[in-house]
Amino acid sequence: MNPKNNLIFAHRGGNKEAVEQGLGIAENTRAAFNHALLSAVDGVETDVQLSRDEVPVLWHDWFLDKLGHPGKRIDDFTFEQLKDMDFAGYGETGATPEAVLSLEEFIASYQGLCQLNIEIKSHDDESATRQQRKLAQTLAIIEPFGNQGVFISSYSLPCLEFAHQQAADFPLFYLLSDCYSQTDIEQLLETHAFLKGFCLPICNLDSAIVDLLHKNGKVLAAYTCNNNEEITKAIAVKADIVITDYPLLALSLRS
Repeated sequence: MNPKNNLIFAHRGGNKEAVEQGLGIAENTRAAFNHALLSAVDGVETDVQLSRDEVPVLWHDWFLDKLGHPGKRIDDFTFEQLKDMDFAGYGETGATPEAVLSLEEFIASYQGLCQLNIEIKSHDDESATRQQRKLAQTLAIIEPFGNQGVFISSYSLPCLEFAHQQAADFPLFYLLSDCYSQTDIEQLLETHAFLKGFCLPICNLDSAIVDLLHKNGKVLAAYTCNNNEEITKAIAVKADIVITDYPLLALSLRS
C-alpha cells in the first residue's frame, strides 16, 4: 500500500452521515459500504470478530445488546445462528434488515473497489489462542484475493506480532489510544520495525509525530475525524489516511 496524503476512509461504512441525511443505513453492513462507495471514498474501515464456530464476521460492539441479546457476544453464537439475526434494522436507523456480513463476503465484494482497513477486535476475556486463530482465518480469507489495497489494524500488539510471523509482508497497523506519547512511538519504531503504519487518534496528533512517522517511512491513519476542525487538522498535518464517520464532509474539505 502506497497512499498519497489524505485518503478518506469511511469508518464502519460511514453510516452516521447517512443516517443524518435521512437514510436508513446501519454500520458495517452491505448498505453502508455500498453507500460509501457512491461518494467515491478511497477506502472503508470495518471490524472483525469470530463466531463460536470460528467464522470471521463484521461487528464492532463487544456485546449484542442492540440485537436483543444483552450480555451476549458474537462468539456466543455460531455463524448459522448469527445469520438468523438482523444486523441492520435495530435502533432508530430504520435500516432494511440484513443478515450478518462475513469477512469472506466482504473481501469478495469490495476488495479492488477501494482500500480496506480490517480492524481485528479482541476482547479482554478472549484467549491468545483464539485471537491467533482469528488472525489466521482473516489472513487465509484475504490471501486468495491478494492483499493489494488491504491492511489489518489492531490495538493488540501480540496479535500484530503473530500476524507478522504468519505473513511477513502483509501491511499491519498498530492502533493506539490517546494515552500514547512521542517516546512510545519512538520505542515502537525501534522494536516493531515491521509495522507498516500507525492509527492514531486525531485529538492529540501533532506535526512532530507525523514528521517522525513519515521520516521512518510509516503510514499514518488519523481517527476518528468527525467534524470540520478534526478533518481540517488531519489534512493540515498531512495524515496519509483520514478515518471518518462523515466521508462526504471529509471529501468536500479535502477538495
